Amino acid sequence: MAPRKTNPDDHPDDLRHTLEAFTVGLQDALKAAITDALHAVLDNQHQGRRTTRNRDHQSESSDDELVDNLFAVRDQHRQAQRDDDQEERQDLVHNNNTSRWESAFKVDIPEFSGSLNPEDFVDWLNMVEEILDFKKVPHDMRVPLVATRFKNRASAWWTQLKESRRRSGKPKIESWERLKKHMRRNFLPYNYERTLYNKLQNLRQGSRSVEEYATDFFQLVSRATLLETEEQLVSRFIGGLRNQLQLALQQFNPSSVSEAHQRALGLEQQFRSNWSSAGSRTRLPQSQNQLSSSPSPDEQQNRSRDDKPSPPTDSIANSRIPRTGALRCYSCGENGHRQTACPKMNRRTMLAHDTEFSSEPLFDDYGSDHDNDGDIIEGDTGPPSNILVLRRSCLAPRAGTESWLRTTLFRTTCTIKGKICKLIVDSGSCTDVLAEDAAKKLGIKTTPHPAPYPLAWLDSSSELRVSKQAVVPFSIGKYHDEVSCDVAPMDACHLLLGRPWEYDRDVLHKGKSNTYSFVFGDRTVTLLPSPEKVEVSPSTVTPRAEPQATGSSKSLLILPKAAFETELRDNPPIWALISSPIVTTSSTEIPPAFTDLLDKFSDVFPEDLPLGLPPLRDIQHHIDLMPNATLPNRPHYRMSPQEHDELRRQVEALVLKGHVRESLSPAAVPALLIPKKDGSWRMCVDSRAINKITVRYRFPIPRLDDLLDQIGRASIFSKLDLKSGYHQIRIRPGDEWKTAFKTREGLFEWMVMPFGLSNAPSTFMRVMNQALRPFIGKFVVVYFDDILIFSSDLKSHLEHLEAVLLVLRRDKLFAARQKCVFGSSQVLFLGYIISDRGLSVDPSKVEAIKSWPTPKSVSDVCSFHGLASFYRRFVHHFSNITAPLTDCLRSSSFTWTPEANQAFKTIKEKLTSAQILALPDFSQVFRVTL
Repeated sequence: MAPRKTNPDDHPDDLRHTLEAFTVGLQDALKAAITDALHAVLDNQHQGRRTTRNRDHQSESSDDELVDNLFAVRDQHRQAQRDDDQEERQDLVHNNNTSRWESAFKVDIPEFSGSLNPEDFVDWLNMVEEILDFKKVPHDMRVPLVATRFKNRASAWWTQLKESRRRSGKPKIESWERLKKHMRRNFLPYNYERTLYNKLQNLRQGSRSVEEYATDFFQLVSRATLLETEEQLVSRFIGGLRNQLQLALQQFNPSSVSEAHQRALGLEQQFRSNWSSAGSRTRLPQSQNQLSSSPSPDEQQNRSRDDKPSPPTDSIANSRIPRTGALRCYSCGENGHRQTACPKMNRRTMLAHDTEFSSEPLFDDYGSDHDNDGDIIEGDTGPPSNILVLRRSCLAPRAGTESWLRTTLFRTTCTIKGKICKLIVDSGSCTDVLAEDAAKKLGIKTTPHPAPYPLAWLDSSSELRVSKQAVVPFSIGKYHDEVSCDVAPMDACHLLLGRPWEYDRDVLHKGKSNTYSFVFGDRTVTLLPSPEKVEVSPSTVTPRAEPQATGSSKSLLILPKAAFETELRDNPPIWALISSPIVTTSSTEIPPAFTDLLDKFSDVFPEDLPLGLPPLRDIQHHIDLMPNATLPNRPHYRMSPQEHDELRRQVEALVLKGHVRESLSPAAVPALLIPKKDGSWRMCVDSRAINKITVRYRFPIPRLDDLLDQIGRASIFSKLDLKSGYHQIRIRPGDEWKTAFKTREGLFEWMVMPFGLSNAPSTFMRVMNQALRPFIGKFVVVYFDDILIFSSDLKSHLEHLEAVLLVLRRDKLFAARQKCVFGSSQVLFLGYIISDRGLSVDPSKVEAIKSWPTPKSVSDVCSFHGLASFYRRFVHHFSNITAPLTDCLRSSSFTWTPEANQAFKTIKEKLTSAQILALPDFSQVFRVTL
């Protein structure tokens, strides 16, 4: 039997159940897939946030919860988003607050013009570094930002540097460190680091306070790139202190420079307190010892190590506490006995003593620990060049260490217009007095006294008339004041302060200590007297005085032969004094009308040229060598040992100034010494070999007659002479090796223009003409380093002189004041005497011509003819008169003919009686007669 076929339509319920089951399964699969996908997306989006916020517990939710509540994770996502938004808002508020805080400080990079001295330039670099770090300037923006602050020379240098690197194919300077390297190479002297290390190595406290010494120490350390440990710096700091402080610091063993600094300050304050309690007994013997004995070896060693020569002073910080274990006589300087028991007390020797002075004013500030928070001030000190007069002292022992306070007026020293002057305070004087000689030497302006009166010294027989007065500014340490004084002849001191000064300042005088105290500003000032020095004066030493009838010659400063020989053997050397008046010429005196102007421009007249190189001007000295020329290499000259020492000394001085440096040049010429008229030596370089291969410039040198014709009818003249004018001009960078010269010590090259180069005169005239071009031909004529200023009246002359001095200050050109002449009616210029009457010959040259011997050779005739030709304008028909002399020069053999002898005598007569030639005034019509 066959099976029966089944028809699906026969079972509709089964089909429906199958479809429903399939639909349910499909829905479950889709639901599971969607849930898994949603989990993956949400986990990827919030994984970082869950990690940072420690929300791991949210990820542990069960699958059932996710399936039953699909919005649970979405709510968590919204909460996390809100937390992120809140954090971003807090960060924004913090950044805004930071920006607002930074914007409250107006900090900007200072401008840089390229004309700072080395110390200021290094400080500028450090300041820029701090500002860049403070502003958080990105590294790639630092160079463009700093470059915007370049001005003048610095801007030109930066532009030239970028252009040169572009032409040579080098990359741009984008690193701030690289820019600093280039700037240091260009704006710092080549030996700056070495000089800085030398200063730090030789830094000593000397007579300064600890605070002043520490200030210099920290400045040098900050500028020098030292790779030293803290212990090494501590050792360096302590090694520069005075021996007394070094020994005291050993017990503390400081571990840092700051600790050593604070310890030294405390010890210094302690020494001051000890001195204050001990009174003047600690100071006076030391001062006496300066006069009667030489310094100890320790003091000599300290003095040689100081930056500046610091002779022994009786400053508070340097005073030593007396020790009972070692007795020392302050009269003879020997140990083992006191001054009162000195066996040599009966001898008196008259010696010359030039008082030594330290390099800076000496004062002591006691701070808050001292009564009334005041200053105790001693007299000013200074280098010997600043002393107004030479003080001569007679060494004589005193009976006691304090007896001089009982019998001596208050004497000290003060500073008046940069000069150290003697000062006396005398309460018995009814007026304040300025010495008449001091007023003249210091250039203090005096005015007529409104009520002239007679002034008597002790008795009426020594009466004198006071008819002038002056306002005198003076200073003693920190105390600066000015007082109205009467001007009178006086040799006891330069400035005498009497009752008017005591009344105006409400001065309190303490008789036992002989000190004067008063309130000045907001501080109490106490002036200390200088230790006694027995002055040689007519009152103490009377020439040719006869012994008294009693036979006592104790008051006479005279020694017998045997005693003098003993003195010479025990205390050499002994100097013989010869007194002679100082003769001053009118050419060196400065008229009162020019004093204020010259004081205003005192920086144009320094004692010496500043250390380092002169500024790099538009005009430098170029040395262009001929193509394919052979470079010279000459050996140095043989010299005596003394000449070698002098040459080495001068070269070392030039190296110290920065004018010369060591060289590796392939070319070299020898150096030599030329004697001067005063017996000293001038170093010269034999540059003939290098001049032969140098391309010559053709810049015109002015003619003397053209210069003299420009003066016209002027009546008042001033002459300025530049100080070492050639050394104020730089060698073009890159040409220094062409100036190399040899000595026995090595090879050196010039950084400034030396003497002897072929184009040096042309370069110097170019510099002077460029600087003074607006004035040349109007009221100025220039011939190399001589500048002549001429005017028709005093008022215009002062204006002209001020204009020239302003130009010299602007261009950093310095003059030698001792060689200058101001406001004179006649002046020696280029071998001529120029005056308001005209032109005349130099009397010294006339005397040389007058005493000229009869020529014996052709060279003698040539020399005389050359000197006479210089003044040919003063001799009518000069060529006709000197024709026989010219014939002597033409002949092959020397023949002195009667005609030549007559011409020789005629020229001498005419030049010795030459008339004054009137200078032509080209603004007027005149006739020239031949």
